[in-house]
Amino acid sequence: MQRFRFPVGRLPDEALLAGLATGDPELAATFVRRFQHTVFGVALAVLGDPQLAEDVAQQTFERAWRHAQIYDSRRGSVTTWLTAIAHNLAIDVVRARRPQPVAPEDLDTLLDVVTDTPEQLALADEASSALRAAVARLPREQGRALVMAGIYGMTAQQIATVEQIPLGTAKTRIRTAMGKLRSTLTSPKRGDHG
Repeated sequence: MQRFRFPVGRLPDEALLAGLATGDPELAATFVRRFQHTVFGVALAVLGDPQLAEDVAQQTFERAWRHAQIYDSRRGSVTTWLTAIAHNLAIDVVRARRPQPVAPEDLDTLLDVVTDTPEQLALADEASSALRAAVARLPREQGRALVMAGIYGMTAQQIATVEQIPLGTAKTRIRTAMGKLRSTLTSPKRGDHG
């Protein structure tokens, strides 16, 4: 007996997430297939290690399964929610490993890697493409501060020390970069306003 009127692969993300929560194996497998490249790409971008990225991707799907019932579509898409989980888990792994300081002169290269690598281009979903483009358009010093805070989990004080700038300047760069990203990514080109 066919349970769905159209192929499961065409179900909306929210329906697949609900299916994941119920333990339906077909919906769960479709959910994982739909998001596996994106989740792995986020983890790989943060960690730089494919094996660790695979572990984080698996943990991400496990956490999504355990917490699917608390997903709130008003706070963002399923993709945004899932990539936030992957990003946070990857940051936890980075923090658990012995931190290696990043030389300020290496950050420009790192920023290029975050915005232009083949791995990032392979993610190819609209949200990650928009985020990469928005980060690439930031002024260099704001982009550096955002990468240090968002990817490396550095505090504003640590960024101020590395960049040899006042603490207030570091905070301003992070806040300004986040504000620019927020306004760029939430501009009314989404089509859900009416």
